[in-house]
Amino acid sequence: MTLYERGMRALQGHDFEGAASVFESVLRQYPEEKELHERVRQYLNICHRQITPKEAAPQTLEERLYAATLAINGGRYDQALVNLRLVRDEDPDNDHALYMLAVAHAQRGEPAEAIAHLERAIALNPENRALAKGDPDLEPLRGDEAFRTALDTPAVPRSDRRRPLRTRTAR
Repeated sequence: MTLYERGMRALQGHDFEGAASVFESVLRQYPEEKELHERVRQYLNICHRQITPKEAAPQTLEERLYAATLAINGGRYDQALVNLRLVRDEDPDNDHALYMLAVAHAQRGEPAEAIAHLERAIALNPENRALAKGDPDLEPLRGDEAFRTALDTPAVPRSDRRRPLRTRTAR
């Protein structure tokens, strides 16, 4: 049995570490075999993906926010949106998640969605207005009139935003 065949047998048997070791030996022992190298590198990639531990899916609200932050920082906006939507569904008044949703949508070139989330984030926490004014992640929205309006609309004082007290009616 050739070295390559041993690697294939290990791969098929789900012995990914063993297969990777054998395939690396093939690369070292047969440096002139370019076509063989291409196939072996593909199999090595499969082995390495299987060997690498899978990241656990974030379970808590805080873990999802952290995962979304990492995804946004890495330019993986679709992944960020998945986590942020879960946070929003669990806690609809989480202004931090709403702000991050605005950022992710802005970066994806979706201004209407971004502005809607930003307006809600500002309504829940007026400090988000100041943050948005200088946030480079929201740069794609700067030319949008609705974005400028959201930033220029004065904050409603917190005491004015309280719900009126309901009184019981006599029976």
